[in-house]
Amino acid sequence: MKLGILSCGPNSYSTRRFVEAAEQRGHKVRVLNTLKFAIDLDKGRPDLFYRQKELSSYDAVLPRIGASITYYGTAVVRQCQEMDIFCANTSAGITNSRDKLRSLQILSRHHVGIPRTTFVRDKKDVLPAIERVGGAPVVIKLIEGTQGIGVLLADTINSAEAIIELLQSQKQNVLIQKFVAESKGKDIRAFVVGDRVVAAMRRVAQGQEFRSNVHRGGVAEAVELSEEYIETAVRAAQILGLRVAGVDMLEGKNGPQIMEVNSSPGLEGIETCTGLDVAGTVIDYISAQVDFPEIDIRQRLTISKGYGVSEIYVPEGSNFVGLSIKDTKLAEKDINVLTLYRGNKVIPNPKSERILEAEDKLLCYGKLESMRGMVPAKTRRQRRPAAQQLVTDVPTGTTATPV
Repeated sequence: MKLGILSCGPNSYSTRRFVEAAEQRGHKVRVLNTLKFAIDLDKGRPDLFYRQKELSSYDAVLPRIGASITYYGTAVVRQCQEMDIFCANTSAGITNSRDKLRSLQILSRHHVGIPRTTFVRDKKDVLPAIERVGGAPVVIKLIEGTQGIGVLLADTINSAEAIIELLQSQKQNVLIQKFVAESKGKDIRAFVVGDRVVAAMRRVAQGQEFRSNVHRGGVAEAVELSEEYIETAVRAAQILGLRVAGVDMLEGKNGPQIMEVNSSPGLEGIETCTGLDVAGTVIDYISAQVDFPEIDIRQRLTISKGYGVSEIYVPEGSNFVGLSIKDTKLAEKDINVLTLYRGNKVIPNPKSERILEAEDKLLCYGKLESMRGMVPAKTRRQRRPAAQQLVTDVPTGTTATPV
C-alpha cells in the first residue's frame, strides 16, 4: 500500500508514529503538507498537484487536518475522494465533527447521550437559555475551540452572562452547556477505529482546573470501558461519518455524555498510558480497506434507476409488529432489509425469521416507488409543555418512514 499522511506537522508525535507503523508493516508512506496542494478541476478529470508537480498514485490518505485549515484541508480530502483514493476520514465527516454545534445537532436526533446544550445570538435570549439547561454553573464553549481552548466554567448566572456578552462582542459564536457536576475534572477518551474502540483512557484534571485535556496538564490513565460506553463511542463516530476518531465522553449519572468527537485524535497520551500500538491499528485498518473496501451505499443511490436506500420505521400499533421479516412480504415488493436497528442495538443482515418489535427501524434497499407508498401524511412532532422540554428530546426524523 502507498499511503499519504496529510499533515502540516511532520515532526509531531502522532505523524511520526503513523509513519513508523506504516514502514514497519512494509508500506510506502509519505507525509504531505496539506497546504502545498493545488486542486485542479476539468471535465471528467479531477486532479491534485503537490509542490507544482502532478500527484503520483496513492492507495490511501490519512487526513490530519488542523482546525485552522479546516476549509482548505477538507477540500483536499474531498478531491482525494473524487480521485478514488481511500480516505481514512471523509471530508464530510471531518466537517461534521469540527464544528461543535454542527456535531451536537447531528447527534441530538439519535439515541446518544449529550449534555443539554443551547445556542443563542440575541442578548435577551441568554438568561432563558441558561435556565433551560438547568441554571448555573454552566460550561461556555467556543464552537471551534480545540484542546480545551475556549472552554470556560461560569459558576453564576451573572458571570455566565458577562462572559457570553464579552465573547459575542468579539464576534465569537458560543455554546451554553449543562455542567455535569459528577464528572467535574475528568472525562473519557475512546479511540475508535472502524467499528471498534481500540484504546481508552480517563483524563483527570489537576488542581482547580476543570478541563481534563492533557494539553491543560491533565493526567491520563488507561481504563476498561463498559459495553455502554463502547457502543456510544462507536455510534457517535459512525453517525458523524468518521472511521478514525477520538470520542470524548463525560461520565454522567445517567450514562455516557458525548462532549466532542475529534477527527484527528492525538496518539501520544493514549499510547503512553495504555502501552498499545494505536498507530499500528489505524494503519492495519486502512490497509484492509484498500484491499477490500467498504462501499458507502448512500453514495450509490443511483446505481439502478428507481432503486435506492430508505429507512422504514415500525411504530407502536403497526401491522408489522409481531411479524417476522419474511411475513412482512417486503421481499415480494422488491425491498431487501440490510440492517435492523432496535434501540441501541444494530443487527446487520437480519434473518428473515426475526420477529419485529415496536420502534424497530429497518434500513432497506429496493424499489423506491414501493417504499414511497408506505409513507403516511407528514405530521409535526408533538412538543412537550415548555417547562418539560429538554434539549435531549429526539425529534421525529424525516428519514424514518413509518409503516
